[in-house]
Amino acid sequence: MIPVDLPLEFVRVVERAAIDSARTMGQGDRKGSDHVAVEAMRHEMETVDIDGSIVIGEGERDEAPMLYIGEKVGTGRGPAVDIAVDPLEGTNLCATGAAGAIAVLAAAERGGLLHAPDIYMDKLVVPGPARGQCDLQAPVADNLKALARALNRDVDDLVIIVLDRPRHEKLIADIRKAGARIRLIGDGDLSAGISAAVSGTGVHAVMGIGGAPEGVLTAAAMRCLNGEIQGRLVMTRPSDADRMRRMGIADLERVYRTEDLAPGKHIIFAAAGVTEGPLLKAVRFFRDGIRTECLVMTTEPHRVRFIDTIHAEPSPDVVIRF
Repeated sequence: MIPVDLPLEFVRVVERAAIDSARTMGQGDRKGSDHVAVEAMRHEMETVDIDGSIVIGEGERDEAPMLYIGEKVGTGRGPAVDIAVDPLEGTNLCATGAAGAIAVLAAAERGGLLHAPDIYMDKLVVPGPARGQCDLQAPVADNLKALARALNRDVDDLVIIVLDRPRHEKLIADIRKAGARIRLIGDGDLSAGISAAVSGTGVHAVMGIGGAPEGVLTAAAMRCLNGEIQGRLVMTRPSDADRMRRMGIADLERVYRTEDLAPGKHIIFAAAGVTEGPLLKAVRFFRDGIRTECLVMTTEPHRVRFIDTIHAEPSPDVVIRF
């Protein structure tokens, strides 16, 4: 049984990671920004009453001494929970002061999140009305037509987000040929996926290859937002196949659906803005405190909350600014 106050405990965890990483914004040190976010999230997680296990983390133990895959977190006194983390999604965005960096965590009962290796994943993310209408293995033009029909739009009304990478040259050409518009981003396909599932953001889908860990986190968000993600793991090195098999993945060509990536009944998704973004405001520092904006979503109960918090200094002379 997942305690009713656990989502708010996880808000505290992502807030701390966001605040600490926001202090490094624009310093040009992406590794340093990521490091402080990881340390802050891990330290805060130690106070949460869960028997937690990291299933999506910063990498394997030898490569990530903190929040590595398989690490135990929490006090050990609460429910058994699997956790996927990205303490700073958009390390380059934070390092350069660009928009869209967030601190993210997803959780579910044991076995509720896929144990995905830290390799690439080909992804297709669409909003709720297009669930079941598109197919990752279909031609780009066919998917755009199906998406347009589901949204009662023309193809040239659609905006598709794609990571700006050389590997997407053909994908970009195919989208343009079909007549849809493209928004190229440097980082942050998880934030983009959330935007695609939320009505009114002006984003209608995300296509292309990004990280598999972000794919699992996106799936957790889609479970809460009624959107859909399809993903297929992409091997770029011979060792990737061995890593997949060691993590229990036998079918190397499988196309995963939302419920495959995040099958849990009790999904919690929490995110905090680090730099200014389309969904969440940046961490703001002022003389007497700090202001944060967080998003927390759950499947049971089905709830989406935006939480705007002022962390005031402990002084009788504090001035609160709204």
